[in-house]
This record gives sequence, C-alpha cells and structure tokens, in this order.
Amino acid sequence: MTGKTSVYLDQEQRELIARLSASWLWRSELPTWLLIVVIYGGWVVTVAWWQTLGLLPSTLLLIWLTTWYMSLQHELIHGHPTRFARLNQLFGMLPFSVWYPYGAYRDLHLTHHIDEDLTVPETDPESYYFTRRRWAHFNGVQRQLVRLRNTFPGRFLLAPLLTMFWALANIWHSFIQGDRPAIVMWLVHFILLLPVIGWLHVYDFPLGWYLFGVTGPMLAMTSVRSFLEHRAEEAPEARSVINEAGLFWRLLFLNLNYHAVHHDLPRIPWYGLPVVYRAGKAAYLRRNQGFFVKGYGELMRQHLTRPIKVEINPWFPDGRPDTRPLQSQQHPEKTPVTDVASEAGASP
Repeated sequence: MTGKTSVYLDQEQRELIARLSASWLWRSELPTWLLIVVIYGGWVVTVAWWQTLGLLPSTLLLIWLTTWYMSLQHELIHGHPTRFARLNQLFGMLPFSVWYPYGAYRDLHLTHHIDEDLTVPETDPESYYFTRRRWAHFNGVQRQLVRLRNTFPGRFLLAPLLTMFWALANIWHSFIQGDRPAIVMWLVHFILLLPVIGWLHVYDFPLGWYLFGVTGPMLAMTSVRSFLEHRAEEAPEARSVINEAGLFWRLLFLNLNYHAVHHDLPRIPWYGLPVVYRAGKAAYLRRNQGFFVKGYGELMRQHLTRPIKVEINPWFPDGRPDTRPLQSQQHPEKTPVTDVASEAGASP
C-alpha cells in the first residue's frame, strides 16, 4: 500500500505522466538509488572521519544526512525505488533518526493520506487541530503552549521535545498495555539501533551528542516542512499547500513542498513532482483554492511571533464522532504540546 488512488487534473496530465513513467529515468528510479547510496555512505564516512573533519562540520553533515534520511523514508513508504513494499522497507528501517520506528511512521502516514480526513482532529494522525471538547479542557498555560508551537521558532524548538516525549511515552504504554504488535515493533527498533550505536562507538563519536546534538536539530529541521503544510477547509483538495521553496529546502525535503501535487499523486517520485507541478501550476492553484506560499522564508517572516490559527478545526469542531480517537497513535511531531504540559504538572 502506497497511498490513495491518483487524482489527475485532466486527460492531458494523465498522458504526460504516462510518458514520464515510460522514460528510462523513471523506470530505473536512478535518482532514488543514488540517494540511498549517498545517504548511507555519507553517514558511515562522516562518523568514521569525524575526528579529522572536526565535531562541528561532522555534526552539520550528520544533521543534513539524517534529515535527508527522513525524506527518503517518506519516499520508500510511497513505493520507491521498487514495486515491492517489503524490499523498500529494508532501505528505511535502520534508525539513524533514533526516536521512532519506520513502521510507526509508515502506518500513521498512510492513514494521513485519506484526503477526506485531512486535518480532522483525532482522525488524521498528522493534524495539528483540536476538537472543541479538547480545547475547552485546556487551561490558559496549555493554550499558550499551543500558540507558541504555532509560531515558526516555537515549532522549530518544540518539535524535537515532542517527538522524544512521544517515543518514551509510546514505549511505556506499549509495554504496560501488553500491545504485542507495538512491543515487537519497538524490540525490532532497539535491535536495529545496535549497529548504529556500534558504529558510533567504534569511532568514538559521543553518543549523547548524537542523540541530542544531531537528532534534536534533525527533528527541528523536519518540522520546517510540516509548518502550514495543511489547513482546515471544507474541500479536501484545498487543504494541502503549494510552497515554492528554494533549492536548499526542495533538495532536503525531496520536493514535498509541492504538497498538493503529492497528495493528488502520491506515487509520483520525488524528482517528478517539480515537472508535474510546472506543467499544471495554474490548475493546481485553482484546485487548492490559492493555498500558496512563496518559500519557507516567507513563513518564517510572517510567523516569527504571530502564530498560525491552528486550534479548533472550524469544519470539524467535533472531529468525526463515528471515528475512534487516535490517542497514542498520533504522529510524533504532532503530539499535542498540552500533553507535555500535563506531564510537567500543568493542571488539566
């Protein structure tokens, strides 16, 4: 499973994608194979040579490579570079990112691709929105924490803490509740961590520094992409953004800034998204009702101190009453910041 059925703008686009899919580049998936080699090789070499390179340059390289690896995992989930999901999974299971398993990311993300549920609180696992029942339950401190998270620097700083909190809480609940599939998932994750930790140990790379000095900033970097990636709207096709980001961010996030295109055509490879977008730019901006951003720099300037209005979903204030709440199955980056506040002693 790689996501929902493709939604084409028109017959002309369908024919364009058929031609591109028949090309040698798309059939070979060469860019993705090269990406796998560069990421794995780059990580291994950087750790092995970190004392020659120096701690700061090595750290910056590892932050880039581990963030890139997260983008690669997303590509693997959507059926690349092979047609075989289990084979693709093998390229994404080594936990360079440490804090959560590939299987958890895969299952939550594919649920997120049910577009009619996009942004619906307690149904979409990647939604930042709340039901009015839950919002009413929050105290003033908790609401201010949500608004802080909805600023650009707040998201950047809080995302790593939320993901780390989610991982520890998820491990605890899985074992306490005797959730066998989740326990197996985490045990496999721990086993796969051994070669990562072992390689760091062989070359005397500080483990604590890797956990917090590398993966912390990596989690912060991934939060940049998801900042205002979706909005609450009545029409599902108007909920995903087109962000004309610069080359640095496009390469790091493998063109997922063209997010409306990705949600319509989840099987398009990362190197095909710009081509498809440019061919249908005007139509996509009509389709998503003008949900457009001119780069992540614009988001940072506009929301340096002013939070985006992501609180109660106005179209689904009660969520979907017939749907069982996701609770612990929330995407780690979207773990409600209010849960962290409660753990820290804030009154509900």
